[in-house]
Amino acid sequence: MLLKRYDGNPVLTPEGWPYPANSVFNPGAVEHKGETLLLVRVEDFRGFSHLTLARSPDGYTRWEIASSPTLLPDPRHAEERWGLEDPRIVWLPDREEYAITYVSFSVGGPVVSLITTRDFREFTRHGALVPPEDKDASLFPRTFGGKYALIHRPIIRGEAHIWISFSPDLRYWGEHRVLLPVRPGWWDCHRVGLGPPPIETEEGWLLVYHGVRRTASGSLYRVGLALLDLDEPWRVIRRSRSWVLGPREDYEFRGDVPGVAFPTGAILSGGTLRLYYGAADKTVCIAEAELSDLLHFLWDDGVEGDRGFGEP
Repeated sequence: MLLKRYDGNPVLTPEGWPYPANSVFNPGAVEHKGETLLLVRVEDFRGFSHLTLARSPDGYTRWEIASSPTLLPDPRHAEERWGLEDPRIVWLPDREEYAITYVSFSVGGPVVSLITTRDFREFTRHGALVPPEDKDASLFPRTFGGKYALIHRPIIRGEAHIWISFSPDLRYWGEHRVLLPVRPGWWDCHRVGLGPPPIETEEGWLLVYHGVRRTASGSLYRVGLALLDLDEPWRVIRRSRSWVLGPREDYEFRGDVPGVAFPTGAILSGGTLRLYYGAADKTVCIAEAELSDLLHFLWDDGVEGDRGFGEP
């Protein structure tokens, strides 16, 4: 596989958590004040999730985990009634703060919500951004023509494609369009969803996404790549034919949901992309590759963004 697993996987486990947890997985990731900071989804023994901070000086080892949850469901926000899940984190230069998009689990189903912070100590909730059912969301780290852009995965007519939407104020969203559809018959034929936030490169926005294929023994969650235009991010330049990471190791099959490699966070450091992913909905793992290799792979293996998605 193009992405190489870290030999020390898994790096975070429920057994090593400072308080009781059923599973720790699907973290948002960011570099903050010289440290790698993960905002980890933690599922308790009721089946509800919250978010907890973990810090490391090198992004691999010596994790310092908060002794208590960082973000619990807020009773003043009804959409968080059954938990907070799967955060993605970007820095917004125009607002000088981090934006954390996450899934809040409401009575009406999962919905994309927004929290902002400058220091990961004080947080401001902005509520739900789009109607349920919706997941796998992140903002871009800059605006386009004065508008914020959101990648997300609504369920519409039972279809699970990746969409992009725009807003002038992070509150009212429009200009909705499908960005990456599922590909019938392919490894990503049943569902697709965003991985970590879009990564800006000289060639375009690198998109890491998960694709789902249902099999006789359950669903397989694998990882693919796409490249979006830098100034018109609704335009897909390339999309990989093949997956670049898929469940293979024991820790990717032994967990609450076997057969899952689910990326949600990424750090780009010295040309190396370090990908943080949830394994089998149980632990946090790392896979990495050179950014240049990922881009070369897209040009060698990929198809043009506006054609061939349903063609071998």
